Amino acid sequence: MSELSVNHLLGIKYINQKDIELIFETADHFKEVINRPIKKVPSLRDITIANLFFENSTRTRLSFELAEKRLSADVVNFSAASSSVKKGETLIDTVNNILAMKVDMVVMRHPNPGAGVFLSKHVGSSIVNAGDGAHEHPTQALLDTYSIRETLGGVAGKKVVIVGDVLHSRVALSNIYALQKQGAEVMVCGPKTLIPKYINELGVKVETNLTKALQWCDVANMLRVQNERMDISYFPSTREYSQQYGVTKSILEKLDKEIVIMHPGPINRGVEITTEVADSEQAIILNQVENGVAIRMAVIYLLASKIK
Repeated sequence: MSELSVNHLLGIKYINQKDIELIFETADHFKEVINRPIKKVPSLRDITIANLFFENSTRTRLSFELAEKRLSADVVNFSAASSSVKKGETLIDTVNNILAMKVDMVVMRHPNPGAGVFLSKHVGSSIVNAGDGAHEHPTQALLDTYSIRETLGGVAGKKVVIVGDVLHSRVALSNIYALQKQGAEVMVCGPKTLIPKYINELGVKVETNLTKALQWCDVANMLRVQNERMDISYFPSTREYSQQYGVTKSILEKLDKEIVIMHPGPINRGVEITTEVADSEQAIILNQVENGVAIRMAVIYLLASKIK
């Protein structure tokens, strides 16, 4: 059996195209499993996984938890918001305490970029990064590109625009890496204040006009504005933002082709995307959610098979 080139999933930056292909092939198999009447497989019956969420997250945590339970792993959920971290315990102390309970794998979301990399150097468990600050969110990028492959038959040669708050988005950076590794062309679109300075170094196109960006692309991945990460105002008002960068049915109807609409969620309906667009045939948002479970099952299964 093929195996991953890495022992942790810390970011798309650290994996290669063969790893991505292996994850996708494994996800194909698990997607078939989760559509059966009996959705569980006994693959990880002797593996214990701890979900450590130092930031609130409903969808990602539930998706990971469901993936783990579908594989019959033992699951420990740890919410740092209500833990000893609030009492001053360090990240390593927290994790070492959990590892003392003989945990094989840690799925972690943390507000600090690089937290997963730091942890992987200090503890013996396999680490899956479920989002580190505004840095990376690798499983989201995998499920996004897997959804593109499923909808359009492949990723290579496709034109994908990432629209919105690229500056504060870990989804954007992971998606750029994943799309480029699979041979797609990438553009970012949004107000200049929400496009990071380093973006040109990544070899992506930059466009501030939404209509031009949509006319160029095959797929538009809409990001929400991350107000919780903003300490200053990056644009005059939400209303003005949605007038310039919100996708509506009438904008899509004016294009001379049909494009695929994606969104990593949670959606701010009426801001970056209208309800009409979110619920339309062109949107594959619910497919992304379903694919998220299959992708996370694949990642956990492949990493667990490397635990000796």
